[in-house]
Amino acid sequence: MEKAKVYYSKEITPEKLIKVYEALGVELKGKVGVKVSTGEDGARGYLKADLIGPLVKKLNGTIIECNTAYDGARNTAEDHIKVAEKHGFTSYADVDIMDSDGEMKIPVNNGKHLEYNIVGTHLDRYDSMVNLAHGKGHAMGGFGANLKNQSIGVASRNGKAYIHTAGKTEDPNELWNNIPKQEDFIESMAESAKSVADYFEAHNKKIVYITVMNFLSVDCDCDAHQKDPVMEDLGIVASLDPVANDQAFIDMIWASKDKGAYLLKERIDTRLGRHILPYSEEIGLGTTKYELINID
Repeated sequence: MEKAKVYYSKEITPEKLIKVYEALGVELKGKVGVKVSTGEDGARGYLKADLIGPLVKKLNGTIIECNTAYDGARNTAEDHIKVAEKHGFTSYADVDIMDSDGEMKIPVNNGKHLEYNIVGTHLDRYDSMVNLAHGKGHAMGGFGANLKNQSIGVASRNGKAYIHTAGKTEDPNELWNNIPKQEDFIESMAESAKSVADYFEAHNKKIVYITVMNFLSVDCDCDAHQKDPVMEDLGIVASLDPVANDQAFIDMIWASKDKGAYLLKERIDTRLGRHILPYSEEIGLGTTKYELINID
């Protein structure tokens, strides 16, 4: 497979976010969903509304999210919208909690662990998607960027439980009683991310991938007690290939001379986080080989 193109800006501004999107050279048609994490109430690292708002407005996009499997301030649509409003997202665009009217199953092709993926029924409303991820650590997955944002991030409450348990249960109340081998969970994230890519492709719809690498905490934006960043911001990467984009993020962490980078590496590797990259490549979601193109 030929190398994927990954566009990069060291600078993190609303203008550079638009520029890195434009470098992809893709016109997103129809109704555009922008998948971001709205951030748990109390978290600090989520992508801020004033950073992403101008891009969302340019695309006439709708911010799309799904409810959480864990108990918190975002596990019902009503509460989730309140957090989105508190975090400023509703001042830039409509916010659609995609599983607010129920869920649907979409196929997982050739999965080792998952027979299907469970997503909100509103996913069908969108003709295009911007997978706009915040790159950071994650307590369970090691790290979160585009692949996680398209797997756990797009899944409904029950879908999240199904992925987290590698296909053992769809019941969020049973999630913690059915924790699988870590490798199986990581592979299930890859399988569910691919199911969304396949579903969009089957319906002739496009997805573009952007990751903002700031507030690099070892914790995710789903953590209400998110720890401080452990290293300097790295910039923004964008690609049409989610595997290449996540690989570029990981490579920048590993290449960093920042004295705190070891904490993020430790978080990622103790959770087998990097395993998602070769496995995603193996199942045909994308390639780990890329060319980095600086747009600054």
